[in-house]
Formats: sequence, structure tokens, C-alpha cells
Amino acid sequence: MICTASTGRRSERRWRPSAPFDLALTLSPHRHGGGDPAWRSTPDGAIWRASRTPEGPGTLRVAAGGGEVLGQAWGPGAGWLLETLPSLLGADDDVAGFAAMLARLTRVGDPRQSRAAAFVAELAGRAAGLRIGRSLRVFEALAPAVLEQKVVGSEAWRAWRFLLRRYGEPAPGPAPEGMYVIPPPEVWRAIPSWDWHRAGAEAVRARTIGNAARHAGKLERTADASVDASAEADRLLRALPGIGVWTSAEVRQRAHGDPDAPSVGDFHLPGIVGYALTGRKTDDDGMLELLDPFRGHRHRVVKLIELSGVRPPARGPRMAPRDYRAF
Repeated sequence: MICTASTGRRSERRWRPSAPFDLALTLSPHRHGGGDPAWRSTPDGAIWRASRTPEGPGTLRVAAGGGEVLGQAWGPGAGWLLETLPSLLGADDDVAGFAAMLARLTRVGDPRQSRAAAFVAELAGRAAGLRIGRSLRVFEALAPAVLEQKVVGSEAWRAWRFLLRRYGEPAPGPAPEGMYVIPPPEVWRAIPSWDWHRAGAEAVRARTIGNAARHAGKLERTADASVDASAEADRLLRALPGIGVWTSAEVRQRAHGDPDAPSVGDFHLPGIVGYALTGRKTDDDGMLELLDPFRGHRHRVVKLIELSGVRPPARGPRMAPRDYRAF
């Protein structure tokens, strides 16, 4: 059941998921670090997101309880945020198809494949509320993904905070203090080199984001309900300088809700996946081979493994953050 209402400047929508649902788990991929200016979680369990929609900036508050989700939104983009709320929360996610795939794989003759499927089914049971949602905002997923290229998270998130606070605009409505809406593509193109330096992002990532901003309109048009939308987005994204398979996957996971877009090229991921499924670390090619039986849901499988906490033993120091501001 879905109903909508408008109360003054605030608009509301209620949505009832058809299966067990975990709000924080489902929305967590859209958070970029603990101090993300476009994201807040509050003590009452609600999650706030600031977004630049096709209709303008908007603030969304989402809370779950009693078997339903309440969405409240403010700003010019409020209507769009509420209209697309079920998609953001994974209403289009084929969870039943994934369960059927796992059941089929556990019955196959290959013992290794059967054991892997049974293990993944166990992980899926632990995270039954996980949904792969789609934000339908491509550039909003692209900019932080580029900042996260080949650096530790803390370094990328520092740059994201600086740029949003300096060039974004305050989130509409009664958003928690310090929330900002991502700048529009034309503003990203105009950021001067010294502010990229102050953010701690070197020239390569700055150029990549600036160039992608020139093509933002074309990229945004891929975020629709078409079955081939993610494939078309992958083609367009990887045609841009500085954007490879890893960045494309990170964008499509969030903007298109693609459950089959594994993050190939991640420094740690192949070792984690290999260790979880075989007890041995592997490389990207080995990871893709292990994930191949789960084709159609490979990103979902990786996500479940990450959530499980299974990790290979640490054998060296963690990668230290770099600070390009000191260069």
C-alpha cells in the first residue's frame, strides 16, 4: 500500500515492503564516510539524504517501523524523491530470483559449487533485509566514486566533505545541521585547481570529474527502468578518460541498482572473496571465476561476503592515507 500527503512544505509517502527489509543496510552504500554532508542517521533511527534531483535540490528523511516505511521530503526535488523512494529502497530488486538461483546451485553435481552456494545462502539468510536499490542519480554516484579511486577511504571522504561544504548548497527543509546538496555538474567543472588541491584530490581525479560533468546529461539518461540501462551506462562511463571497470561498477551499483556489477580492480576484494569461498586469497580473474555461477547477482554475493566479516589473516601494514595538500 502506498499513500502520499502534503503537509505545508513537507511532502510524505508511505510504502510497505513486501518482505523483510533493513533500511540502514539497504541505504548504506550511498554514504561516503562518517561525516558525509549529504547523509545523516539520527538517534530516532531515521536516515536523511540530500540529493540533486531532475527537479532541483531536495532533502529526504526515511524511517521504518510497523512494517512500513515513511518518507518525508522538502525542497523543489521533494516530489521526485518520494516518487522514486521504492526504487531507492530496492522495490525492483529480484530477491526471489536470487533465492531460486541459490537453491538450484546447491543441487548441482559440482561439490565445490554446491558448497559455495550453500555458504552464500547462509549469508543471505543473515542479511535477509538487504536490498539492492537504485538512486537513479548517476553523477551523484560518479563524483565520489572517482574521488575514491586508488586511495584509502579516509582520504577520499575528506575531499568529498570539503567540496560539498564549499560548493554545495544547504539541504532544504529541517535537515540536520551541516547537510549539503551535491553541486550541479557545471559547478564541478568550474572548481579551480587550488580548491582541488585544498580538498586533497590530485589533478587526474579533478580532470576525470570535470570531464564527466560535461557528459552528465547523457549519463543521467541511462538511469531508467530499462533492462539494458546498466549496460549502456557501463559503455558510456568507460568511454570517458579516467573511468574504468571499477568506477563504472561502483556507479552502477548505486545509481542503477545493478546486482551483477562486481567491483573488479579493488585492492582488497579478490582476497576477501577468494578466502570466503575457498579458504585461499585470489586475484581479480580468480574472483570472477568464483563468482561466475552467480552471474546476474555477482555484486550481491560480494556484498553479502563483505557483510559477513570473513577476512583472510592480515599479513602486512594497512595502506596509509596520502595527503596531496602537502605536495
